[in-house]
Amino acid sequence: MSTIFSKIIRGEAPADIVYQDDRVTCFRDINPAAPVHILIVPNKEIATANDLDDEDESLAGYLLLTARRLAREAGIDESGYRLIINCNRDGGQVVDHLHLHLIGGRPMGPMVVRV
Repeated sequence: MSTIFSKIIRGEAPADIVYQDDRVTCFRDINPAAPVHILIVPNKEIATANDLDDEDESLAGYLLLTARRLAREAGIDESGYRLIINCNRDGGQVVDHLHLHLIGGRPMGPMVVRV
């Protein structure tokens, strides 16, 4: 599995990286839905939330803690933000590499559009 996210993690594709360590890489979304829109991607290649294993429990929690820290640094922790993980086609997942969207900097509106 070599997605665009894997290439960004390895430094083979450009991205506006805001944070990177041995577990995650975080970068600004190229098509932001709000003033703050950061993708938090595990460096380990995991296709979807369905593909998380029990051994990934710590990594899954680390994604959330990283989101909290980035929200503080962006100044949106008090006003509020949204965290989204899309899974598969109907869930809106576009890249087959697990990632968490940190979105904020404006009111988010309804969580899901009802049809």
